[in-house]
Amino acid sequence: MVVLYSALVMGALGLAFGLFLAYSNEKFKVEADPRVEMIINVLPGINCGACGYPGCEGYANAIVKKGDAIDKCLPGKKSGVQEKIKEILDSNK
Repeated sequence: MVVLYSALVMGALGLAFGLFLAYSNEKFKVEADPRVEMIINVLPGINCGACGYPGCEGYANAIVKKGDAIDKCLPGKKSGVQEKIKEILDSNK
């Protein structure tokens, strides 16, 4: 009988904590700008730091949120990253 009660209590606690986590996930959701993800996909992804930011994600956030220059990615200059970023920023205004 003790095993049954223990299993029921653990199941109820698991359900309660699961519902709490689901509620918290919706309540405290952070909306991300889709342009950041699009710019990250355009950047080479080598996280070299040549732009002055700690990786491509930091540079993409700086472009979208701070309005930083789009020509700082040195490894991406040959592949036309600057033009692609400009297209993303112009198309989502």
